[in-house]
Amino acid sequence: MAGLSFCGNNVTKNAYSVDTGMLNNGCFVDALNLVPHVFLLFITFPILFIGWGSQSSKVQIHHNTWLHFPGHNLRWILTFTLLFVHVCEIAEGIMDTNHLHLFMPAFMGFIAATTSVVYYHNIETSNFPKLLLALFIYWVLAFITKSIKLWKFAEYGVGVLHLRFCITALLVVLYGLLMAVEINVIRVRRYVFFANPQKVKPPEDLQDLGVRFLQPFVNLLSKATYWWMNPLIIGAHKRPIELKKIGKLPIAMRALTNYLKLKDAYEDQRVSGGGNDRKAPSIWRSMYRAFGRPILLSSTFRYLADLLGFAGPLCIYGIVEHLNKKSCFLQSPTSVYFMSSNELLQNTSVLAVLLFLALVLQRTFLQASYYVTIETGINLRGAMIYNKILRLSTSNMSMGEMTLGQINNLVAIETNQLMWFLFLCPNLWAMPVQIVMGVILLYYLLGTSALIGASVIVLLAPVQYLIATKLADTQKSTLDQSTERLKKTTEILKGIKLLKLYAWENIFCDSVEDTRGKELTSLRTFALYTSMSIFMNAAIPIAAVLVTFVSHALINKSKPSSSEAFAALALFHILVTPLFLLSTVVRFAVKAMVSVFLSLYSVFLSLYSVFIPLYSVFLSLYSVFLSLYSVFLSLYSVFLSLYSVFLSLYSVFLSLYSVFLSCVWSPGQLTMIVGQVGCGKSSLLLAMLGEMQTLSGKFCCTFNKINKLDSQHIVVILVQLFHKNRYSVGYATQKSWLLNATVEDNITFGSPFNKQRYKTVIDACSLQPDVDLLPFGDQTEIGERGINLSGGQRQRICVARALYQNTNIVFLDDPFSALDIHLSDHLMQEGILKFLQDDKRTVVLVTHKLQYLIHADWIIAMKDGSVLREGTLKDIQTHDVELYEHWKTLMNRQDQELEKTVCNRGGCWTALERKTLRRAFYSREAKNQEEEEEEEDDNMSTTTSRRSKIPWRVCWQYLSSGGFLMVFLMVFSKLLKHSVMVAIDYWLAEWTANDFVNASAAAVFSNRTNSAGLPDSYYVPVFIILCGAGIALCLITSLTVEFLGLSAATNLHHNLLNKIIHAPIRFFDVTPLGQILNRFSADTNIIDQHIPPTLESLTRSTLLCLSAIGVIAFVTPIHWADLHHNFKFSLSLPLTILSDYLGAVIVLTAAVASIWSSGKNLPSSMVGLGLTYALTVTNYLNWVVRNLADLEVQMAAVKKVNSFLSTESENYEGSMDTTQVPEDWPQHGEIKIQDLCVRYDPLLKPVLKHVNAYINPGQKVGICGRTGSGKSSLSLAFFNMVDVFEGRIIIDGIDICKLPLQTLRSRLSIILQDPVLFSGSIRFNLDPERTCTDDRLWEALEIAQLKNMVKALSGGLDAVVTEGGENFSVGQRQLFCLARAFVRKSSILIMDEATASIDMATENVLQKVVMTAFADRTVVTIAHRVHTILEADLVIVMKRGNILEIDKPETLLENEDGMFASFVRADM
Repeated sequence: MAGLSFCGNNVTKNAYSVDTGMLNNGCFVDALNLVPHVFLLFITFPILFIGWGSQSSKVQIHHNTWLHFPGHNLRWILTFTLLFVHVCEIAEGIMDTNHLHLFMPAFMGFIAATTSVVYYHNIETSNFPKLLLALFIYWVLAFITKSIKLWKFAEYGVGVLHLRFCITALLVVLYGLLMAVEINVIRVRRYVFFANPQKVKPPEDLQDLGVRFLQPFVNLLSKATYWWMNPLIIGAHKRPIELKKIGKLPIAMRALTNYLKLKDAYEDQRVSGGGNDRKAPSIWRSMYRAFGRPILLSSTFRYLADLLGFAGPLCIYGIVEHLNKKSCFLQSPTSVYFMSSNELLQNTSVLAVLLFLALVLQRTFLQASYYVTIETGINLRGAMIYNKILRLSTSNMSMGEMTLGQINNLVAIETNQLMWFLFLCPNLWAMPVQIVMGVILLYYLLGTSALIGASVIVLLAPVQYLIATKLADTQKSTLDQSTERLKKTTEILKGIKLLKLYAWENIFCDSVEDTRGKELTSLRTFALYTSMSIFMNAAIPIAAVLVTFVSHALINKSKPSSSEAFAALALFHILVTPLFLLSTVVRFAVKAMVSVFLSLYSVFLSLYSVFIPLYSVFLSLYSVFLSLYSVFLSLYSVFLSLYSVFLSLYSVFLSLYSVFLSCVWSPGQLTMIVGQVGCGKSSLLLAMLGEMQTLSGKFCCTFNKINKLDSQHIVVILVQLFHKNRYSVGYATQKSWLLNATVEDNITFGSPFNKQRYKTVIDACSLQPDVDLLPFGDQTEIGERGINLSGGQRQRICVARALYQNTNIVFLDDPFSALDIHLSDHLMQEGILKFLQDDKRTVVLVTHKLQYLIHADWIIAMKDGSVLREGTLKDIQTHDVELYEHWKTLMNRQDQELEKTVCNRGGCWTALERKTLRRAFYSREAKNQEEEEEEEDDNMSTTTSRRSKIPWRVCWQYLSSGGFLMVFLMVFSKLLKHSVMVAIDYWLAEWTANDFVNASAAAVFSNRTNSAGLPDSYYVPVFIILCGAGIALCLITSLTVEFLGLSAATNLHHNLLNKIIHAPIRFFDVTPLGQILNRFSADTNIIDQHIPPTLESLTRSTLLCLSAIGVIAFVTPIHWADLHHNFKFSLSLPLTILSDYLGAVIVLTAAVASIWSSGKNLPSSMVGLGLTYALTVTNYLNWVVRNLADLEVQMAAVKKVNSFLSTESENYEGSMDTTQVPEDWPQHGEIKIQDLCVRYDPLLKPVLKHVNAYINPGQKVGICGRTGSGKSSLSLAFFNMVDVFEGRIIIDGIDICKLPLQTLRSRLSIILQDPVLFSGSIRFNLDPERTCTDDRLWEALEIAQLKNMVKALSGGLDAVVTEGGENFSVGQRQLFCLARAFVRKSSILIMDEATASIDMATENVLQKVVMTAFADRTVVTIAHRVHTILEADLVIVMKRGNILEIDKPETLLENEDGMFASFVRADM
């Protein structure tokens, strides 16, 4: 055999002859093509591996990913194309192994191209462009040498019919384009041939050390494979992920950036429409303008991926078709053979490599499409919700237009529908192309029978669409029921303390269960339609295959060849994807339309908010006014006079929603707003903030001083519904609101930390003693809504936040309501009069503390939603003597300095509060320590710090909650179904096997010994039976999975609701409301609708992959170990793109093994079967990884729900039977407290220690004491809400600890400090049990001073109460709670600081009414203001959980050194 040489066999000298010229010798021309490649390698290798010592030229940025040379992406694309062409050139040249010059230059070119892109990447990230000159020289030399070769081919008559000519022409074009790219870099960067090089600056994101999301900044290869994430993935595998390691998002991906982008697109439509308000701008068009470009890019990627997907069936057809054919091209030892393209594609090894490359590219484009759409969906979700939700007007809540449950559903559920619609959006236009291409190829393979099979798909498509639309309708109904259920659950959780105290938890629980029953009815219908959709998607391909091959046998009277059959089978598998996604895309499209139009658009874009785009015209006039304000200054006095006339004309239109004030507030002025409950004080503040809907009139806002020369004049700007700088106002609400964050974060609230200012604010609000009590000082995390703090502590933190903000105006809405007299006085003196006025800040204070009116610079007295009187206190004294005298009567005494004896007692209550706070926090810490082992906290840092692993134990808990019978049916039907599917394909292989199978093949596949020559009548009936069984099993499996999920969802929610609602009150004190609410909203939604389809998809994909590996192992058993190893490795990969590449490797391995085995004894039909299943692995391996990741995330919802199911319930039974308790108990109201010891948790210290007291029937008892002295704990002990571990409370002769909780709590009445109302009617709020007559309800309203107000409402007792009672003021809500207690008419009434939010006049009236209405009943009042219990029969003074003083108030006042006497002196 002749040896291998560069120019071929060296027998003759013709190969090296240059007699006709060197360029006429093909071998010499090929050798000339080696020169550029050798040049590049010779130049670049020293630079890459030795270094050039130019580190000083690098730009100092944190991430070495700065890609700034022009044409970057085009260069990478051209280089990858160049590499592919070189591979084709190598394959073409290697066919003739005796001619080394045919593939050696191509091989060197491949190495040079790889080196060029590595070299370029290093130069670009190092910012040393001068070294690109070497690449420019290389592209020029390569272009010249390839052009010479192409010229010689044309000269000798080698044309486009020859593969070598086409490859050379492509190389010339590619080298020319790369040369042009290099010239463009020189032109733009001017790094050579120009005097002044261009200076560039890194983008802002790369200069920010906190940005670690580098996808927009890395090179194309790293983008496609997500290679830049490897350090994060490796680090996460070694140690837990921390939030800091994830870093910040780039600016372009932040919610605010995308919100502004969407808003600008929305505004552009309005402007382009000429300001025509009749036709509202389209939100869909705005979305397209803002985010349409990435959607189009994603669609392009999807088209390319779909087209490359058809390479698989075509390659299978080619491999099986040409497997047993001999190569037809010549191999000459002395001459060069010019091969055509068809001859190259008939080589099975070449087809195997092309199949591998096509799969790699296809999965790359597909993942790129997924990534772009998901990123765009996330950006859109942030743009539509998370900025807008903070700008919603509070009037939308108070007027019932929105509820907290609706907002929670919008954020947690419906925005995801829109995001997933965008994820599936490219399928809308990619699916038709995919289906048409598939049908065309099927017709090319099988002829008319393929069209008959495709007609099955077409005929059943309307059924799929019908099912999809029914799914969408059912989904909308389910969302409505889910919103209603969540609304009721939220109300239960917010008022759980009241429900337990009134024994109403079962009433409200039944209400939620009724709504859940309606929701489950919709979910049952949803599960049925989902099952039908899954069934149709799985059954249609089987039916199409059945009809196609049976009709082929009937029409053609012959069986299809193996190549045609398995290529067609692979095409039908490809068509599964668009068929599966057809109904899904339609369903999500309808969901998105429902979410956008019915929820997001109608609520978030049409409801009144602080920013309203309609006033752009007003804003332009406003800016003109500002620019010309110097002209108006000279006419200012005239303007003010006209303004006063304007005010007088509009005074008749003053109402709760339209208040016009004619006052001018100077900087540093203190304005107080006073009035009775419900007169509109808080509404006025909200109107000034732009949070109310103005029906008529205008709001006048006062801004800064004009100039130093005339400091008394102030610019008054008329603003209607809009404030240029709404963040220039500090606001402390009447109802305290806290973040679930540290004390420091709650006070600074995003403002820069100033140590001196922070300390001053802390001292002004008397928070330092409280901070000292916390386990970690001001770095202690306080719970949601401040539930682990007292009401006064919550209130002072909110006030401190308003004080700390560096704003010109401060609004304080009744900041003293939850504070005792000592703290109120200190806050007034140090916080308002000193700190705020020293800063020259304008203060607007709403208060019921009339003793502070002497400090006001301006007073506004309101009544019935209008201004009754305004001016200074002296003006009111002069012009409205009657009002002033009324105030004077209510004041009792003017404010005085705190007595020294009271101040000296500060250390006592500080020590007492320390125990109160530690009780709360240490209990929480103990609970967290127990739960850390069992449950995953909602906090991001805790969640991400746990190692990622599939929670198999939780999966089993979920499955077992669905029922063992359903689990068995699902597993059995799934295994049987996939066994039948494999049998169908194997029978097809048997049927289409070639008749010329040799004896050795028959010996290996012994089951085929009798198959050769058998008629179609033998195969067709079995094929029909198998396909029918497969279709039936598809229906069974889809039904079992969906109804298993429905059963699990039903049981989990029922158990969760009952566990939560019967949990002890301490559970709600230490568990944030948002965390509990998440279990009923997002987690329940995941369990209801997301886990079943994920579980179905996971089991289907996994079994398909296992079936494929089993078939491949059966066909080519020698390679089973490699495939098994690759499969296991792919499952452990965190990135699906790498699993796709491993799937391509599996296909290549199977193809090579099949080709190698075919030369021995493997029939071609088995090769087709193995390759078809190898393609299945590629398609479904990705879904296995995705579904495993999805299931892991979704099972976290089950884990969180299960963690709450382990909560211990209260002991509702008691030791006494309900029949042993008299029906009229307690009849007299006698209370005996004997040696009572109480604690909140067995792990905590007692809060009440050996308390003894006796209360006579009908006695009026007042309890007072410092914060944390045990007053509220004693009131809770009457209802057995705390752990009474020693002693007892006897009411009318019965120990309350022995009573069933329902009986005990239903016989007593209590009024809490925080008012709680539920959505519904006034009647429902007063009497949820519906046991009282209307007369009794009106009587209770009259006692509570609400009868006239309720009569004025539309509907009277049936008037609407919005969620939380937001359509009433806080004081009115408190009065409704008083009326609720009066309705019950229990012989024992407990009032826990029930008049804290009520003005003095109403409080005095109530005190008298209570004494009259409950003259014969026992009333225990926990006093917030001590003067309210001066007329009590008995006063109990508590300190540190003990009774310090107990006697009649007159007797206690005689002891001037006593604590009660000091309280009274301070409160006067």
